[in-house]
Amino acid sequence: MPTRPSQNDPQRVVEWERLRQMVGQNIRDARTEQGMSQETLSLLSGVTRNVLIDVEHGRRGLLYERIYDLAKALQVPIVRLLGEQ
Repeated sequence: MPTRPSQNDPQRVVEWERLRQMVGQNIRDARTEQGMSQETLSLLSGVTRNVLIDVEHGRRGLLYERIYDLAKALQVPIVRLLGEQ
């Protein structure tokens, strides 16, 4: 039975934490550049505000479908949210 990578590869855990922080910061930057509140982004994207707060703080990840929803609501290319700035 396969194990979760987080159970056996500490370096991968660190890398995923870094990526969650980066994506969360990219989402926050795109949102604030447009003067958009978390509540507005939540309503436009379908991502709950509580989830959005956790994502922007790097505490949780998202399914790729939700990242597309956020990019569409923010009217930015998805690479703007996923790419290293």
